[in-house]
Amino acid sequence: MNQEKLKKLQAQVRIGGKGTPRRKKKVVHATAATDDKKLQSSLKKLSVNTIPGIEEVNMIKDDGTVIHFNNPKAQASLAANTFAITGHGENKQITEMLPGILSQLGPEGLTQLKRLASSVANSATGGKANIEEDDEVPELVENFDEASKEEIPVNVAEKDHKGKGKENDLVSAGSGEEAKGEGLKEAVPSSDSKDKHSN
Repeated sequence: MNQEKLKKLQAQVRIGGKGTPRRKKKVVHATAATDDKKLQSSLKKLSVNTIPGIEEVNMIKDDGTVIHFNNPKAQASLAANTFAITGHGENKQITEMLPGILSQLGPEGLTQLKRLASSVANSATGGKANIEEDDEVPELVENFDEASKEEIPVNVAEKDHKGKGKENDLVSAGSGEEAKGEGLKEAVPSSDSKDKHSN
């Protein structure tokens, strides 16, 4: 059988018995009341206890928003490690909750609040404060490429074909003499060499 025809037939599956219209999906009309009843029955199975005297609950998200519950019904089951907050929740920005929420913030919340405050301050000043405060990078005054072109050229002897290393020979541009040594040593022109070249 052709795969496309088979897919079309599967899409037109009849939900219900004979005489019912063909529907692509089953529509379930669920209300909040039935969901709440199911949730409460599940909480009863966990034997939750109501915690009295809770005035507000704030759930702080990573993006800086807060889910705020005012006078909620709080239930807890320590054996099942389950806590339930029931009530009307509002999404608010963390800046709207200041200064009352400061005592509820942990260390990561405080750093996030500082970051948020600095971004608000930078956007208010047009971003100029961020450039001035950012690590105070000095401006480039001189051209360093020219200084590197004026450096003394260095010639290093190559290794011979047997793999044994020869001593490194360095040529000083000022004297024209070679200095030999174990490592890389710089040849310093002596007063004798200056006299030889001047003659």
